[in-house]
Amino acid sequence: MVGGLVATVALPAYGAWRAPAEAAVTLQQVAADDAQSLVVASDATSEELDRGGYAATTPEEIAKKKAEEAAAARARQLASAKAASSGSVYSMNLSMTAPGSGEVRWPVTNFTYSSINLFRPPNRPNHNGFDMLAPAGTPIFAAAAGVVRISQESYSGYGVAVTIDSVVGGQQVSTLYGHMTYGSRQVVSGQSVSAGQLIGAVGSTGSSTANHLHFEVRINGALADPLAWLQANAG
Repeated sequence: MVGGLVATVALPAYGAWRAPAEAAVTLQQVAADDAQSLVVASDATSEELDRGGYAATTPEEIAKKKAEEAAAARARQLASAKAASSGSVYSMNLSMTAPGSGEVRWPVTNFTYSSINLFRPPNRPNHNGFDMLAPAGTPIFAAAAGVVRISQESYSGYGVAVTIDSVVGGQQVSTLYGHMTYGSRQVVSGQSVSAGQLIGAVGSTGSSTANHLHFEVRINGALADPLAWLQANAG
């Protein structure tokens, strides 16, 4: 009786057992015992991964990439706008200042002139300034501290020109700097400047036949002799 009971219990288990057969298994099943292992073919070669060779795929990476590109584009636009507004494409040492410590400085520190280029109104009403002959690219400095009223690449016959409104000795003084080199202006309209600050470079633009600075001075709205004014005030 005991023997028959044992045989009856064992038969279903025996009938359910089958010899193991070769069946397809997945990579996950193969690696179940060691999830950190990866088996590759013996002829596989290693290759360095270049991040520049593929695109971001996660939302976070895409958002970051777009933000970086937008920031770079804004920086380029700001740089272009600044260059366009100032017209400053001429290479100059922006740290230069005119020598001296006075309220008025010489706009060009090394120049020559002739008697025909002196201020001579009303005999020469079309030449209201003083011409300082100097090589192209010679630095031009603000004669006095003030606010830039005009800064243009083409200002009537003056060509590239700048005008600065100042107060000197209690008087309203306006100085004009004409015939500058194209792209040399270092100031824009509305900008405050100090005496002796670099504003441009000597050239021959507009109604000009030689490199020089055409310098004009108006005191309380009236034309004044620029050379005499500089000699009396510059220091």
